[in-house]
Amino acid sequence: MKSYYPVVRALALVILMFGLTMLVPLCVSWALHDGAEGAFDEAIVLTVATGLGLWYATRKVTRDLTIRDGFLMVALVWTVLPIYAGLPLVIQLNLSFTDAYFEAVSGLTTTGATVLDGLDSLPVSINFWRTQLVWLGGMGLIVLAVAILPLLGIGGRQMFKAETPGPMKDTKMTPRIAETAKGLWVVYSLISVCCALAYQWAGMGWLDAIMHMFATMGLGGFSSHDASFAYFASPTIEAVCIAFMLFAGINFATHFVALSGRSLRPYGSDPEARWFLVVTLGSVVGIAFFLDYHEVYPSFSEALRYAAFNVVSIATTTGFATTDYALWPFFAPLWMLFLCSFATSAGSTGGGIKMIRAMVLYKQVYRELMRAMHPHAVHPVKVTGDVVPPNILFAVLAFGFMYMVCIVAMTLALSFSGLEIITAFSAVVASINNTGPGLGQVGPATNYAGLTDFQTWVCTFAMLLGRLEIFTLLVVMTPAFWRK
Repeated sequence: MKSYYPVVRALALVILMFGLTMLVPLCVSWALHDGAEGAFDEAIVLTVATGLGLWYATRKVTRDLTIRDGFLMVALVWTVLPIYAGLPLVIQLNLSFTDAYFEAVSGLTTTGATVLDGLDSLPVSINFWRTQLVWLGGMGLIVLAVAILPLLGIGGRQMFKAETPGPMKDTKMTPRIAETAKGLWVVYSLISVCCALAYQWAGMGWLDAIMHMFATMGLGGFSSHDASFAYFASPTIEAVCIAFMLFAGINFATHFVALSGRSLRPYGSDPEARWFLVVTLGSVVGIAFFLDYHEVYPSFSEALRYAAFNVVSIATTTGFATTDYALWPFFAPLWMLFLCSFATSAGSTGGGIKMIRAMVLYKQVYRELMRAMHPHAVHPVKVTGDVVPPNILFAVLAFGFMYMVCIVAMTLALSFSGLEIITAFSAVVASINNTGPGLGQVGPATNYAGLTDFQTWVCTFAMLLGRLEIFTLLVVMTPAFWRK
């Protein structure tokens, strides 16, 4: 048991830091007297006490984290923290543990699926906490932790490698991993401030601007209003949201390099960014013409407005909505659901398999076609002119296979439990891609409140699988992981 003490000690400090983040919504509750002060008081005491207790029990541990410890640490953080994140919801709203855990996982994994109705009437601090969870989860609490834990004597390289999304995890922007994490958070925070200011300029009140900034930058889709962005009915606010959703869908390492070098060249040389923008914006135009052809809206300009916001929202796995797009001709929402599976870049706050993996898979398929015609020719898979190493290529192929297996298995599980197939399939796709709204019973005009506890837990597991990119979580569940 003592071999896991370094993991427990690191987890204790993360829980302790997480408890301190609850002070922000507590201050909001105090300032507005919204009646949720007691819920946050109790949640903070329980969370901080747990962190301090675990830290005290393992305070003499000095060993650094190994690769195995890193995987276990990441899995524990993303499965344990939602317990504490859901405490204010259980205490204030009397949610069941299942629903509170689902809501907390949805926030931290930036999914944006919800089981709550009447968001407009909730205490402001509760909505603030929900959206703050999205912002914290957006860049990843582990990345935040590796910027701070080294100062406390705990190295974070293995945690960072396990958490960072995308297949090329060894790429470093700065020589030291803690400096890399700090750089990511600085860029993330700067863009977040700009987003909040832009929302306020466009017409939102300050609280709405901050809460929707949290959800936009984390690409999480939580809102303080049941109608989501339809509540504002403002083309200007929608345009601001589109711009920052696209920005958050690009690799933050690219933003870091562009800002530090004060140049736009990194965006031009990032193949993911180019394809992400081409595919997403091309889909916007295509669906706008599709809606106009079917006369869903009275003019092309109106079709373009609704297509732009909702297509970008789903493609970037954000989950905001300005209309019930499930009522559009079926091809449009189905194409949007397909987009959320791959459109965003690795290193962004979006979900799905990421554009870089989609590019590698496409190039591998093309290479096999060439091999069939020219068996003796050499056709290496290249990205940005560099040959993709075999180990990365095999890892991407394995990831793609497991991604499909997980979708099929969980869709069958939901279908077996009684959900009709459109709802079952779209709920799994929307959950594993951290998108939020699906189709059918979990479409943009409804939520996940109608699911049974079993169905809710399936979707919760899918969200965690998607956020941890499948293997980080599955490797901890294998018997070989626990053998000495």
